[in-house]
Amino acid sequence: MKIIKRDGKVVDYNPDKIRIAIGKANNEVGRKEKATKEEINDIIKYIEELDKKRILVEDIQDIIEQKLMELGRYVLAKKYITYRYTRELVRKSNTTDQSIKELIEGESEYWNSENSNKNAKVITTQRDYLAGITSTDITRRFLLPEDVVKAHDEGIIHFHDADYFAQNALHNCELINLEDILQNGTIINGVMIEKPHRFITAATIATQVILAVTSSSYGGATVSLSHLAPFVRSSYDKFYKKYKERGETEEKCKEYAMQDTKKEINDGVQTFNYQVNSMTNTNGQAPFLSVCMYLGETEEYKEELAMIIEEFLNQRIQGFKNEKGVYITPAFPKLLYVLEEDNIHEDSKYWYLTELAAKCTAKRLVPDYISEKKMLELKIDKNGNGNCYPCMGCRSFLTPYIDPKTNKPKYYGRFNQGVVTINLVDAALSSGKDEDKFWKILEERLELCHKALKIRHERLAKATSDVAPILWQNGALARLPKKASIHELLHGGYSTISLGYAGLYECVKYMTGHSHTDEEIGKKFGLEVMQKLNDKCKEWKAAEDIDYSVYGTPIESTTYKFAKCLKNRFGVIEGITDRDYITNSYHVPVFEEIDAFTKLKIESEFQRLSPGGAISYVETPNLQNNIEAVLQVIRFIYDNIMYAELNTKSDYCQKCGYDGEILIDDNMEWYCPNCGNRDHDTLNVARRTCGYIGTNFWNKGRTQEIKERVIHLDNKDDVSETA
Repeated sequence: MKIIKRDGKVVDYNPDKIRIAIGKANNEVGRKEKATKEEINDIIKYIEELDKKRILVEDIQDIIEQKLMELGRYVLAKKYITYRYTRELVRKSNTTDQSIKELIEGESEYWNSENSNKNAKVITTQRDYLAGITSTDITRRFLLPEDVVKAHDEGIIHFHDADYFAQNALHNCELINLEDILQNGTIINGVMIEKPHRFITAATIATQVILAVTSSSYGGATVSLSHLAPFVRSSYDKFYKKYKERGETEEKCKEYAMQDTKKEINDGVQTFNYQVNSMTNTNGQAPFLSVCMYLGETEEYKEELAMIIEEFLNQRIQGFKNEKGVYITPAFPKLLYVLEEDNIHEDSKYWYLTELAAKCTAKRLVPDYISEKKMLELKIDKNGNGNCYPCMGCRSFLTPYIDPKTNKPKYYGRFNQGVVTINLVDAALSSGKDEDKFWKILEERLELCHKALKIRHERLAKATSDVAPILWQNGALARLPKKASIHELLHGGYSTISLGYAGLYECVKYMTGHSHTDEEIGKKFGLEVMQKLNDKCKEWKAAEDIDYSVYGTPIESTTYKFAKCLKNRFGVIEGITDRDYITNSYHVPVFEEIDAFTKLKIESEFQRLSPGGAISYVETPNLQNNIEAVLQVIRFIYDNIMYAELNTKSDYCQKCGYDGEILIDDNMEWYCPNCGNRDHDTLNVARRTCGYIGTNFWNKGRTQEIKERVIHLDNKDDVSETA
């Protein structure tokens, strides 16, 4: 028999530990209340005759208490309960020591692979992790109820970002209102920053704002290039005036002014990229930033916006130099390219930008693609109009919202309050394939998530605008007065709060015997599960005026944790728990053979039921010499799915100069196939991880998932027949 401890570790059953525990309680009572050796042995025999393969340590303790009561040893049972409670307090009071020791020593697999965009060896990252360990400890002991903590530890749910939860003022992610800040000015660290008059100044201010905002939240942030576009014209006007004053002809004034403007765009974009990638925020990493490229956001400055987009794409194609001076693929900023009528057809005015985007994707994995066509169909506001806007960070989408003051849509300046994720696989396995029992368990688990989400909301509701002036007072999210509560921004749909989910594939496979890609039984059941999540969010929203929404969680390290917990609780079940990861959200599992277009078409139906956030992807070979194949996929995305990306390869070995794909061996170790190099410090590997690019390697579970990814797109000259 195996014993599952509170930290999830599995150890061999040892009856002597039961004897010692009851013995210590025996020492606290009188002779008549003591349990005899025979009675203790009978309790041990009862536990062993249960013939469990695995049993929780808490369940054993519950049995001991029950048996002592049945024997009439009431005082002894009380002492045992006190002993158990005291031991629990000791454990809780010392939860941080081992974690801190492992982090500082630098030998922990968990800390070295907890986040693929953080280097745990760096002081700034360690400082963030140290604060996070303390926050998690406080959260577990004082801020969350025991049933939520227990469910989190057992992998039944996941309470995200406990390492930031101790501070009541931190939220998850946002769309930064860069337009408000640049047009109306802002204040950072007590310094007033007025409206800029040139593009390069606006680009620099934008990076300062990004650093300040991402240091006051813990998730992803997005800015739009359309908010920078007016300052391109300001620069042009300034240059034009300079040449006019020199007496140049009208033709020369325009020619020279445009030359100078293009040079300034080049310098401004380069400054932006350098700043974003060289800055470290309080989370111990470069800002988790996405940049939106949406021509439809402006008519007046569309030409200027197109120039900025072109420069961003050109610079990303080139890449950023590493410490060896070699151009590599950076993780940030993530680029979001919106497909629309003005750029999706070969005869469209801005088709050249889409071709450039395709070249960039083939070389550097970005941009990701948002279909204006599909968003307008899916994101309908209360006025009956469709809306198109970017995600916050890697995949979190706001829900449609009409500003009551203007009766117009509003997206920039809004944010997400936080996430709690349900493990759908555990709910399925707990039901033993009994469908009625499954729906009952799912209902209970969803209400537990609801309880945890309300705790997140109520904690954030205590914050005032003074805790982060750049967010709440100076334009990034709002312009509230000093000392004002942010409570109003947490209701009425202004912000969202997310019910995440993971492992839909394994859930459906276990319950039906079919993948959710199966057009009949599997997909039908999968869609019913997704609809249930949405129905619960709708129910909670109606009762509380809080915008709950279903979110396809990007469980980077949690996929490994969930997989381990499932093995501990249910053993190894072929095709369900026999890997070190579970499948993200609604995705087709990485090992299932399926072509790119079928995959995207099927996933679009599930993406529709993830209004709080979702992203789909296709895995491809090197397509740098087959841009037409990339364009075929891009056209398909525009017509069929709201948000998707292509996972290409972009690696480099510093020891031998190899720039092909870095591989993974059977022991889940990365190596250069050219020279055999296995030193992470001299391998530049970029892989899409849950919607964003990771460059600092991954835990064992995620590495196995990456290794098992199948290619969804053949590297042929023409893929139109498949499409």
